[in-house]
Amino acid sequence: MHKAGFVNIVGNPNVGKSTLMNLLVGERISIATFKSQTTRHRIMGILNTDDMQIVFSDTPGVVKPNYKLQESMLNFSESALVDADILLYVTDVVEKTDKNADFIEKVRGVKVPVLLLINKIDLTNQEDLVKLVEAWHEQLPQAEIIPISATSKFNVDMVMKRIRELLPDSPPYFGKDQWTDKPARFFVTEIIREKILLYYDKEIPYSVEVVVEQFKEDAKSIHINAVIYVERESQKGIIIGKQGRALKKVATEARRTLEHFFQKSVYLETFVKVDKDWRSSDKELKNFGYQMD
Repeated sequence: MHKAGFVNIVGNPNVGKSTLMNLLVGERISIATFKSQTTRHRIMGILNTDDMQIVFSDTPGVVKPNYKLQESMLNFSESALVDADILLYVTDVVEKTDKNADFIEKVRGVKVPVLLLINKIDLTNQEDLVKLVEAWHEQLPQAEIIPISATSKFNVDMVMKRIRELLPDSPPYFGKDQWTDKPARFFVTEIIREKILLYYDKEIPYSVEVVVEQFKEDAKSIHINAVIYVERESQKGIIIGKQGRALKKVATEARRTLEHFFQKSVYLETFVKVDKDWRSSDKELKNFGYQMD
C-alpha cells in the first residue's frame, strides 16, 4: 500500500524549523539564517519514494502581529494546523514553554499526531533537558516529545522514522517528480532575500521584498532581472551602498547560490525601488502573494 500525507512544521521564530525542513526533504528549500522571521510564506517540500510521498510544509514563526504582513504570516502558520496529517511543533532549549500560549492552545486542540521536537539540545545538559521535557509534557500531553539537534543532525533520523510510521495510507497528492509547490521564480526571490538578511542590519531586511520581473531559461543558462523593494528612500541608499558596493555584494553572493541551486550559469541583474509602507498595504501584500482573494 502507498503512504502519503501532509507533515506541517510550526513553532516560534528562530527555533530551527527551516533547517529541519531542509534536512528532512534533502533539498535546500527554506532559507535558513540566524535572524528571526526569515520565512514569510508557507513553503512545501515534497519527498518521494516508490511507496511513499511526504509533503512537508515550513511555516513562518509565530509572532503577535504588529503590521499586516505579520498578520498574513500568522495566517499561514495557523492554516498549517488545519490540514496536517502529522504536526511537527518545533521548540528549542532556550525558549519558555508558555511563549505564544494562544497558539499552543490551538496545537493542543488538533486531532492528528503531534511530534514535539526540542531542538538545539547540544546547548543544554541532561538534567535541564529532562525538566524541559516534563514541562512540555504538561503543556502538550498528547504530543510525542523527541529531543533533536538539527545542526548536528542528532535524532533527525528518529523523527523521519516516526513520520513514516504515522503516515496514512493514500495515493500521492503530487506527481512523483515534483519536489515543491513553488515555481523557480519563488526560490530566486528567497535566495536574494536570504543574502539581504545576512548582510544588512536592523530593520532593513524586514522592510525588503524581492520580485523577479524576468526569468529566461535555456539549456545552459538563466537570465534574471530582480527588483528589491524597500519602504523608504533612505533604505534604498543603504541597500545600494557607497558606489553600489553593497548591492553588488548581495547580487554576487545570490548569483553563486542560484548557480548551485539550478546547476546552470546565472546572469543576475538587480534593481532597487521604493514602495512606501508596502508591509501595511493590503493591495501590495496581495500583489506580493501574501494575501488571497
